[in-house]
Amino acid sequence: MTQKSALSRRGPLSLILFAALMAGAGNGISIVAFPWLVLQRTGSALDASIVAMAGTLPLLAATLLAGAAVDFIGRRPVSMISDALSGLSVAAVPVLALIFGADVINVAVLAGLAALGALFDPAGMTARETMLPEAATRAGWSLDQANSAYEAIFNLAYIVGPGIGGLLIATLGGINTMWVTAGTFVLSILAISALRLEGAGKPDPSVLTGGVWAGIAEGLRFVWNNRVLRTLAIVDLTATGLYMPMESVLFPKYFTDRNEPAQLGWVLMALSVGGLIGAVGYAVLSKFMRKRTVMLIAVLTLGVAMTAIAFLPPLPVILVLCVVVGFVYGPIAPIYNYVMQTRAPQHLRGRVVGVMGSLAYAAGPLGLIVAGPLADQTGLHTTFLALSIPMLLLGVVAVFLPALRDLDEPAAPPA
Repeated sequence: MTQKSALSRRGPLSLILFAALMAGAGNGISIVAFPWLVLQRTGSALDASIVAMAGTLPLLAATLLAGAAVDFIGRRPVSMISDALSGLSVAAVPVLALIFGADVINVAVLAGLAALGALFDPAGMTARETMLPEAATRAGWSLDQANSAYEAIFNLAYIVGPGIGGLLIATLGGINTMWVTAGTFVLSILAISALRLEGAGKPDPSVLTGGVWAGIAEGLRFVWNNRVLRTLAIVDLTATGLYMPMESVLFPKYFTDRNEPAQLGWVLMALSVGGLIGAVGYAVLSKFMRKRTVMLIAVLTLGVAMTAIAFLPPLPVILVLCVVVGFVYGPIAPIYNYVMQTRAPQHLRGRVVGVMGSLAYAAGPLGLIVAGPLADQTGLHTTFLALSIPMLLLGVVAVFLPALRDLDEPAAPPA
């Protein structure tokens, strides 16, 4: 095989990975910028929770619709449209400030724009994930390799994004930081616009039955009737609800109180560094360790590390613990992707990914509703413990879930 031929075969996968890097970096910057803008104005963890919830509440319905959109409209066009709308939602922050003044950027405006972004982001992520099997086949990679690379790139984005976000806030301010965020979505659009891949364009209408709502119901039934997908969805729903408040509210609250935006960026970067190492390492681990073993180690270690963080040790210790959290959680997404890709038929793949994602997002608002007021009333230490102890219990329960043994059973997608 010539070098030119090898590059041509890997081109689609490279474009998908680059688009994921850019869109993920934009979201990573937003993770720092949105709560910082709120806390800078009010200092209230409850207000930060309101904005965080606004950025997660639409995800349940949006991810379900995103999966259907991918299957009914096409993966490539949905990815580009989604990124365009996401870019506009964050660019609206500095545009409104320029037109009406910085005072207009209040909690209600930020919550509204966060909600708009949450409506559009899932479609782009779902579209890119559903193109991975064909891109991996074209490149001559296994699914485990492609999923590991994708999740590693995604974590790399959250290393670059929050780190740049913290530095940009310190130098340009929170409002102007959003210009950079919008620019990352533009780069993602350009990458996908150059993509040429089988199955990425308009789908074959002969395999689509009924309308969008009937299609969503079909995806829900498929996930519920598949034992391993159903169990993974429940485990992920619980873990997400316990983990999300730590990253979205508790760490921003802790470092805002100390007026340390750069340190917040370092902590979020540490989580992503660990996730990057874990996702890359899974490509090797998958040859030697059972998927069930990797999942159990991840959930149990998450509980232990989050409990240690609850005591708010010095920053270097927090950074090490965050790397550990990211490392053990890094392989989980590649495992989830693999199971969805090998259990779902091609014409249902978008909806299965959408259903699994929406169920995980459903827990986020519940965790944020509890974490924000609890942090204001009882302090960060108690709130961290209220999240970490249930995570430990989840790990213990997962040991006894028989469906997780199916993770290591080969399964071809249904016809």
